[in-house]
Amino acid sequence: MSRTRRVALALGSGGARGYAHVGAAQVLAERGFEVAAVAGSSMGALVGGVLAAGRLTEFADWASGLKQRDVVRLIDPKWASPGAMAADRLVNRLNDFLTDVQIEDLPIPYTAVATDIAARREVWFQKGPLRSAVRASIAIPGVITPVVINGRLLADGGMLNPVPIEPTAAAGADLTIAVSLQAPRPPSEPAAPVRATAEAPWLEDWAVRLRQVFRRSPTEPAAAEPLADALPADLRIADVLSLSLDAMQDLIARYRMAGLPPDIQIAIPVSACRVMDFHRAAEMIEVGRELTGRALDDWAAGSRVGLSRG
Repeated sequence: MSRTRRVALALGSGGARGYAHVGAAQVLAERGFEVAAVAGSSMGALVGGVLAAGRLTEFADWASGLKQRDVVRLIDPKWASPGAMAADRLVNRLNDFLTDVQIEDLPIPYTAVATDIAARREVWFQKGPLRSAVRASIAIPGVITPVVINGRLLADGGMLNPVPIEPTAAAGADLTIAVSLQAPRPPSEPAAPVRATAEAPWLEDWAVRLRQVFRRSPTEPAAAEPLADALPADLRIADVLSLSLDAMQDLIARYRMAGLPPDIQIAIPVSACRVMDFHRAAEMIEVGRELTGRALDDWAAGSRVGLSRG
């Protein structure tokens, strides 16, 4: 009779893609894994906290029923504040799942990672109110207002530790599983710097100059050349923030996991959904389930090969 495997679970940051953490936790439970410790940044802190509090099923049911209009109602705009929204309504709604519990009283050891943006260092919440720790960790820069706890100005933990494996190192688990919301680059997409010119292609530049010659009068000064191409018409500030954070966190996560690699890494593609697509919970939970099942199957197959060689 095989014994239950104990896993240390590190849940990464990445906004709405973090619903995939729910699917990952579901599959681990279905396959008989026991979570010995969980640590999370941003959305990973939220799902990890709900998991540690034993309210994952209720949270998944609620999130899966959210429509886009429901998400809009939960947003509390703060146009003159340090973030676009205060998230107070959202956090109040999450109180049913986070409960009034203290972190040290949770049945599963838990760490929420936040960033002290003034001191430029990580903060690990392993004691105190679960709600406060999660609220600090989910403060996406420029989107959700930061909070002050014990004199520290705190924001999204993913800025410094997108996939927090380190807080689980002392858990005594059989395996460390990391769920990253920044899937590794495919082989066809190298990470090396690109050397490029800021000049327009010569043919395009020649065509622009020719049009200017025929369109203006002899006394009219030439129009200033554009410094860059036109921005996409559908590009929003939320998209710019999302893409910027993804680029930063991808690099940081790759470096940090290279120094402390997990036994199993489940990687959710950045293209799965946008950071603020919180109405796509059901879809992202299924993505998490599928990729977790695939990763566990690959790990099991590798383990069998290792045993046969031994």
